[in-house]
Amino acid sequence: MTGFVSGRELSARFYHEAVRPVLDARLPGLPHSATLLGRGSEVLGFDDEMSADHDWDARVLLFLREEDHARHGAAVEEALRTGVPARFAEHPTKYEIHTLDGYVLAQLGFDLGQETEAHDWLTFPEDRLRMLTAGAVHHDDVGLRAVRDRFACYPHDVWLYLLLAGWWRVHPEANLVGRTGFAGDELGSALIGAQLVHDLMALCFLMERQYAPYSKWFGTAFSRLACGAELTPVLSRALHAGTWLEREESLAVAYEKLAAMHNALGVTEPVATEVHQLWNRPFKVVWGDFPGALRAQIGDPAVERIARRWPVGRIDQVRDLLPVPRRRHELLRLYEETDEA
Repeated sequence: MTGFVSGRELSARFYHEAVRPVLDARLPGLPHSATLLGRGSEVLGFDDEMSADHDWDARVLLFLREEDHARHGAAVEEALRTGVPARFAEHPTKYEIHTLDGYVLAQLGFDLGQETEAHDWLTFPEDRLRMLTAGAVHHDDVGLRAVRDRFACYPHDVWLYLLLAGWWRVHPEANLVGRTGFAGDELGSALIGAQLVHDLMALCFLMERQYAPYSKWFGTAFSRLACGAELTPVLSRALHAGTWLEREESLAVAYEKLAAMHNALGVTEPVATEVHQLWNRPFKVVWGDFPGALRAQIGDPAVERIARRWPVGRIDQVRDLLPVPRRRHELLRLYEETDEA
């Protein structure tokens, strides 16, 4: 190979030219799936020449059925260990052997044999959902695509709830950009403005029904959303504003654009926006009752109970406090009905 080759292409070539021939020769007909999954930028499709300066392997993950993993897993491992070269296309080689159940349990703390309930979705880290569903699939005999399809997007009412929570994340903070700046704290105003920019971007991912990746690729992925080209300069002005008045103005423009995006979705009746000055203070806050409109459309009683008990805030902040999946059961308790609810 000459020049930069993406991790996805490298993985596909490694599987088809080096791994698959060994499997066909030594365990012919063994059902398996082959893919590129994990945390790397190559999985998300954001890799470039700099990505190859460390941990850049010709890599593939293989999935076997449970019964085949128990019966043939050791033989597959031995065949690959002795048959696959240590280097491929000038890169070290790496392979992993899993079952679908074991991999999802390790990544999400979830048993594929269970029904996926509303509260389960709220404990899955969004960046891991993106990694699970974004990687390239080279071959599939054992249902990998079906598993990926199962986790491809939030169920409708869970999605509505997350949109509701996203709007509530923005609303209480919006006036603080002006309040802190008016008090002479431009740094504090800028910090609040930056968080609002992030939260508005997160809402955009939700509206376009795409999972947001982890922080390194959050902005890159945002730029590739349908709304990215239009909103990036607006949000950049908010981030680089020199005064709270400039910041407030740019955030108001962004809010109105997201309001238009929401109304274009058609998931609620059209929501009107107004400019408010809370307590007649000199801070302009754009407001629309998006949370109320969204909650009115939630039909799943389980999601409605969650919205009533835990109606505000980004659940990712809660998830970040508790390592997933080892302590996912503790997150589930947040969404359980209690006598006090």
